[in-house]
Amino acid sequence: MTGAGRSNGGLPPRLAPWAAFLAAPLFFSTNLVFGRSLADDIDPFLLALIRWLCVAILLTPFVLREAVTARTVLMAHPARILALGFLGMWMAGAIVYLALHHTSAINANLIYTTSPLMIIVIEAVLFGRKTAVKEMLGVALAFTGVAIIILRGDVSALATLSFNPGDVLIALAALSWAAYSVLQREPGVKRLSNLALFGVIAWAGVLTLLPAVPVLAITGRLELPQADAWSRIAGLVFLSSLAAFSLFQFAVRHLGASTAGLSLYLMPVFGVALAWMMLGERLEGFHVAGIAAVVAGIALATIRTRSA
Repeated sequence: MTGAGRSNGGLPPRLAPWAAFLAAPLFFSTNLVFGRSLADDIDPFLLALIRWLCVAILLTPFVLREAVTARTVLMAHPARILALGFLGMWMAGAIVYLALHHTSAINANLIYTTSPLMIIVIEAVLFGRKTAVKEMLGVALAFTGVAIIILRGDVSALATLSFNPGDVLIALAALSWAAYSVLQREPGVKRLSNLALFGVIAWAGVLTLLPAVPVLAITGRLELPQADAWSRIAGLVFLSSLAAFSLFQFAVRHLGASTAGLSLYLMPVFGVALAWMMLGERLEGFHVAGIAAVVAGIALATIRTRSA
């Protein structure tokens, strides 16, 4: 039996994908919190390697449980699995940490939230997906909400945006995440359950990150994290990785890449909430306006009108 037919923790089958849709961006948003706190303490490629090696090891029992199917999938789709590892763990992992050394959080967030738009474009171009006007209007409204939050309600802040190498890297990471989402459409790949597939992809990501080790050793940057950093790395492993990716893949499997990708618009919303609860930052009027636009846009883009 595939992951699509398994139990979803007691939730009604039609509710579980939407619960994952809402929860995935909450856990994804923790990546910035932990990643930023570690950016100056560890090389971005080494951080990504440690993160995904831990995830891969933890998911190995799920892969072994479906070893026969996993072997079949790997033999039938080796290039796709390797590409998923490269896109999801190398580009949308190490490159994001590298980019944050060179660009501001405003730029990074604003650029990265174009990923759902890229998913829709990729699916329309490569798979002939028809895009309704209502969906495009919803995407535009959600993006407006994200812009309101990121720009703190000050449109004039757009004039200060500049494109540096970090901005380019974030744009590439956003495109990579869109491609990662779309590549999971392959029915043969989805023969594996959600966690087993994630484990296989995580090992593929580790494989793409391993060449960084000798490079770091030669350049003298192969320094393991200090003791106090491991708790934050644990947050990356369990919250930003295991929880976030598994929930997002579950949403992609059941809702489609375009719909699941819209959940990324909620990341700035959850970022505001986490900052308010954990850092004591104030909830401003522009936060409320942005959150309202994001929620309205997602509803407009994802809720299908029932035919008469």
